[in-house]
Amino acid sequence: VQLQASGGGTVEPGGSLRLSCAASESSFRTYAIGWFRQTPGKEREFVAAVRQSAGSILYADSVKGRFTVTRKNAENTVYLQMNALKPEDTAVYSCAATRSVALTAEHNYYYWGQGTLVTVSS
Repeated sequence: VQLQASGGGTVEPGGSLRLSCAASESSFRTYAIGWFRQTPGKEREFVAAVRQSAGSILYADSVKGRFTVTRKNAENTVYLQMNALKPEDTAVYSCAATRSVALTAEHNYYYWGQGTLVTVSS
């Protein structure tokens, strides 16, 4: 499955952005979707993930309460709503697909979309 992340941009601290992860085909709904982020010189970091049925969503502690994942299988799209953004949220955000039950480890993901840059700066 091909994935495309979009929606990145520059926002001031405290602002909001919504990222989209769009898939090329309906088999998308058979995969769990994860969001990861990476800054230069650092390892890729788990942000959030949603299972196939959207009944289970995981968040990293660093974004819990500020970020929300929404899954729209009819649209072949997963959204990441990011509120109360902080400078430390600045990174390239990527979405990925897996059928693994372990959603926080990047090595469990089979397909990756091209990332989208989020910059939080005043």
